[in-house]
Amino acid sequence: MKLLGIHPNALAYSMTTLGTAMMNMVFNFYYVKLFLNQYKISEAAFHQAQVIFMIWNAFNDPLFGYLQDNSKAPCCSRRQMAILYGAPLYALAFLLPWFPWKHYHENDWLSGLHLVISLCAFDGMLTFVLLAQCALFAEISTRHESRLQLVKYNQVASLVGSTSILFCGLFSDNMENFPHFQAFSVVVAALSNACLCYTGLYSTSQYELKESPGDNTNPDGKSELSWGSVILLTKQILTQKNFLLFLAMNFFQVFHVAFFSNFMMIFADNLIPKDALSSSVRSIMYGAGFICPQCLVLISHSWLKKYGYYKVVLYSFYVEGATAAVMFIFGQDHYYLLGLYLTINMVIVQASFSLFNLPLADIIDADLLKFKRKSPLSSMVFGTNALFTKPAQSLAPMVIVSMLNQFGYENLNNKVMQPDPSLFSGLHEAMFYLICLVPLGIAVIQILAWTPFSIRNSHKANWIVTL
Repeated sequence: MKLLGIHPNALAYSMTTLGTAMMNMVFNFYYVKLFLNQYKISEAAFHQAQVIFMIWNAFNDPLFGYLQDNSKAPCCSRRQMAILYGAPLYALAFLLPWFPWKHYHENDWLSGLHLVISLCAFDGMLTFVLLAQCALFAEISTRHESRLQLVKYNQVASLVGSTSILFCGLFSDNMENFPHFQAFSVVVAALSNACLCYTGLYSTSQYELKESPGDNTNPDGKSELSWGSVILLTKQILTQKNFLLFLAMNFFQVFHVAFFSNFMMIFADNLIPKDALSSSVRSIMYGAGFICPQCLVLISHSWLKKYGYYKVVLYSFYVEGATAAVMFIFGQDHYYLLGLYLTINMVIVQASFSLFNLPLADIIDADLLKFKRKSPLSSMVFGTNALFTKPAQSLAPMVIVSMLNQFGYENLNNKVMQPDPSLFSGLHEAMFYLICLVPLGIAVIQILAWTPFSIRNSHKANWIVTL
């Protein structure tokens, strides 16, 4: 490996990113459209599923995080073992939504139950595996150069994995050929399982020889897995001002990512006529929205080394807001510009989101020094972050679907009623306002939240953590 210029540990770490990218991007891009348009789930059932998912999505992260940081069972405490054992269950959970339990009729209650189980199972295994991987990111090395190397390998893996969207769209005609889509999903699941198992078998970290990771703060002599210990450690993590600022900024970033991932295809299909962009061009556009972010991060590698992630992330917010304002001024009738805008904004949002492990790793380092811990609470920090930001992943589809249904979106694909197409002019106008004003508003909020963040110099060689 080293003879080829490949770092074996970074390669092993990035294989999890390759596997999860293939599954996550297909899952997030297609599940909303599948349940709304093909399974004909009711709005009430969709919202109920998202509420249940939001609760589960938020609380499983800190609980899994605490378990991984404090459990003595190797399948939990060792990051590599958590990934290895979680891999096959994660792949099976990915396949759940693509195979209906029966032929669903419109507003079938079973489709609602199917959505709940699919979302919760997939997120549960995603959380278990990715928390272990995120902890590995912070624990493989504390050097900024080494972490940038991991980011670089990560982005290459994510770049390769994100092509699953492109090939899935071309192979299944953007899910129009559903049997082809199902066959493709099985192949993705098998390949992803193999990638995750590679990480579990071959990755290492500087803390792996410590049998009892965790913390030297064991409150009042309670047992390691007591609720009191969970609450105390979470409070300690939340006392850091930089962590709170990151939470506020990241909440809206998660909302923004979910907004584009779940609705980009729906917006494009309704706002851009089919004679303006062919199906193959749309597939390439959708694929670019997931592939180009990794290219952008790889290109900006020198900027990260020179300016640090703080400035790169901050400038991305300004660009997102500026492009949204420009698109709003031009209007919805410029179809090619609209397609370009959707792609560019999704690329920037996904690219900046890919860098968020860097500030979290610095926050973990600061927490380690501030509380004089024996080893970092990596999984707990990532889990606590998820506790407060993951709800945005459910809020985005709930809010957007509710707003669209006010303008008749639920009747758009009703083949029985055959609604008058002129009735949907208001729907198209609402969609256009959403794709412009939502990114603009989020950009403003994120600039205000991110500007006071004080860990800005970790890219410098002489940087020292300040508490």
